[in-house]
Amino acid sequence: MTLTPEIRAQLEQVTTATLTTVLLKKGLRNCWIRGAMPLTGAAQTGARAVGEAFTLRFIPMREDLATPASWGNPISTRAAIEAMPEGVIAVTDAMGVLDAGIFGDILCARMAVRKVRALVTDGVLRDLAGVQTTGLPVWAQGTAAPASIAGLTFVGWNEPIACGGVAIFAGDVIVADTDGAVVIPKDIVADVAAAAVDQEEMEGWIMEQARGGAALPGLYPMNAETKARYEAWKAARG
Repeated sequence: MTLTPEIRAQLEQVTTATLTTVLLKKGLRNCWIRGAMPLTGAAQTGARAVGEAFTLRFIPMREDLATPASWGNPISTRAAIEAMPEGVIAVTDAMGVLDAGIFGDILCARMAVRKVRALVTDGVLRDLAGVQTTGLPVWAQGTAAPASIAGLTFVGWNEPIACGGVAIFAGDVIVADTDGAVVIPKDIVADVAAAAVDQEEMEGWIMEQARGGAALPGLYPMNAETKARYEAWKAARG
């Protein structure tokens, strides 16, 4: 399991802004999912969602495949939802299509019942009023009344996807908050989580110094003198 309770607790303390900085320091620049912004419920109130990615993939609509009858196929969004383990974040590659709602209130309600932690997509949803009653936190580009088959064909789950221009593999860790959603490669999640907690602590101290009147040059980023003061402060706290 990539996401241990300890790592989850660490990631729940840090912002996506901090995570992008930590990932940048590790050479990873393309980790913020474009278009996936808070749309419903807890996603809009500042609550942070952390979970392993359960990926879903759409491709462009093809008329013989994208039909109402396809919703009953073995490969369908319905079947994918029934395969989602508790606690995952459903990350859906909708190709940035804005005129076809990939999920509506019934599907989101079922995800909530299955204790899916959140839905993140570069596409849009439909039935927004109903979706808001489900309690499922959603990060998306917005809403559209037409169903997914108006512009997309669903082709599978738990395979590599490109969501919002970011490569995501099943089991990667997603963190989403009011700034959007970030992917952390599963192989480095422990190191990233620990570094992010340290970064947040350091920036909290810097904020206190700035509010107290300290000038930014030499403070942010720290010069040697400031870093020594910070290390002394940390040591004093034990």
